[in-house]
Amino acid sequence: MTNLLWGEWSSFPDYIIDITHRIWEGRDIESLNRLYASDIPVRTPMGMARGNAGVIASTMATLAEFPDRQLLAEDVIWSEEAGHYLSSHRILSTGTHLGAGFFGPATGKNFAIRVIADCAARDGVIDDEWLVRDNGGLIRQLGGDPRVFAADMISRDGPSAPFSPQIDVAGPYQGRGNDSEWGASYAGALRALMTGRLAPGDYDRAAIGDHAGARHLPGASDIGQSWLALRAAFPSARFTVHHQIGRDDPLMPPRAALRWSLDGTHDGWGAFGRPTGARVHVMGLAHAEYGPRGIRRECALWDEIAIWKQILLHTGET
Repeated sequence: MTNLLWGEWSSFPDYIIDITHRIWEGRDIESLNRLYASDIPVRTPMGMARGNAGVIASTMATLAEFPDRQLLAEDVIWSEEAGHYLSSHRILSTGTHLGAGFFGPATGKNFAIRVIADCAARDGVIDDEWLVRDNGGLIRQLGGDPRVFAADMISRDGPSAPFSPQIDVAGPYQGRGNDSEWGASYAGALRALMTGRLAPGDYDRAAIGDHAGARHLPGASDIGQSWLALRAAFPSARFTVHHQIGRDDPLMPPRAALRWSLDGTHDGWGAFGRPTGARVHVMGLAHAEYGPRGIRRECALWDEIAIWKQILLHTGET
């Protein structure tokens, strides 16, 4: 992998972890000019951006709002295809809301949320990205409510649409992951959940989940209920797995990473209140770790604020 890593890093995960630390906690924002492609597509549930100039501006704004922010690397689940590498990087993000910004006037409150970033890299440069930050969990820890915050966003910024397939662009990374049995197993488990089947063999009864909203879920039953509440809000939506990776590395449990979506209509009672008929796209990223009795740890993220924004733009409520 020396063609990617320039001989400076011992492995692809080390590369991803180090450059993330270098940019954020090392405050080497200028390095984004070298580490990110100038025309990189960056997709988040809130929208679509193109180019590293936007990445630099967003990084500076976030550090102004949360100057003590730390990005603690929990795992990098990765694959390689024809010289293009894809990292699914799970981060525990912590900090204090000390400056005014996207999340409003400074509250002085602390937060701890998870983020998953899928970054494609080739020849030492990140050139494609999908990122889901648990904004709903963050706003709750700052004392707010995701629905109210989404309404405030619309009033403040106007009716800009969150991410959907209609505004996506084809980036340089076209891979689908790898053919590991663990990726296939996790994709099968989520497909089962999306059809209302929480198969006993999929999750260890003592599994621990960390889901959107900074919710810590003890046990397979609570994990299944969280997935059910999301699915119940969009019962006719199409569930799609867009990318899947599985890995079995030394000193690590077997694990998997998925990028997935729900695309359809808010036509059911569930996590987002009364059905409104709004057209909604849910962009999701998820990691799972396996043990002898199935999935024993899961981190599954979607952006509640982006979902509420799509619903409120349809209903006209603010």
